[in-house]
Amino acid sequence: MVAKLSYGQLSALRRIDSPTISNAIETFQVRPRVAGYVGYDIRCIFPDLPPIVGYAVTCTVDSTTEGRQGIGFNKLYELLAQAPKPAIVVMQDVGQDRLHSCHAGEVMSTTMKRLGAIGILTDGGLRDVKEVRALGNFHYFCAGLVVSHGNPVCVSVGDEVMVSGMRVHTGDLLHGDVNGILQIPDECADNVAEAAYRIWTQEEETMRRVASPEFIGFFGPEIKH
Repeated sequence: MVAKLSYGQLSALRRIDSPTISNAIETFQVRPRVAGYVGYDIRCIFPDLPPIVGYAVTCTVDSTTEGRQGIGFNKLYELLAQAPKPAIVVMQDVGQDRLHSCHAGEVMSTTMKRLGAIGILTDGGLRDVKEVRALGNFHYFCAGLVVSHGNPVCVSVGDEVMVSGMRVHTGDLLHGDVNGILQIPDECADNVAEAAYRIWTQEEETMRRVASPEFIGFFGPEIKH
């Protein structure tokens, strides 16, 4: 995706929770409902941070294969430096033992933030949670926390990756919060925030109806979520 959203559009998206963004995307009918978001195996490590909105910078990584050689993380940093901002680094684990993988900590997170990243998404592990929290406004979305970095290798950069069932390309617009993270399709990116505000209005009306003293039955539209 070409970085086409204005500062105002990105700011509007940051004020909206990710489930409402997901609901808004559904109204455009541009993809299946069970697509475009990560599963519950991906945790938001800093749930108190506000929603994150940024453009993906993708790579594949391995920290559990002894002796494996890669292209070097400087290739990732070069791509990140040139990428649209704000950026989210998306790291797909391609190692032998994802359970023990660890793909970034304080040093790499600090470097990425200096180069314009606002967070990391990976299906593997991350670490140095206390130090990264102290960086301020840098998100971690990952499978969990791991104490050792193992044998960190950058295998490729800029390729299509798959993280917890969500397909991501470099440049894709991502939105995430404590509930998870999703990809905003190109076809509706300009209009998602407006649709989300409409959904808020509709939900407020539904909640008003349910909370009303006159509420005695499930009349009207079916109530879901």
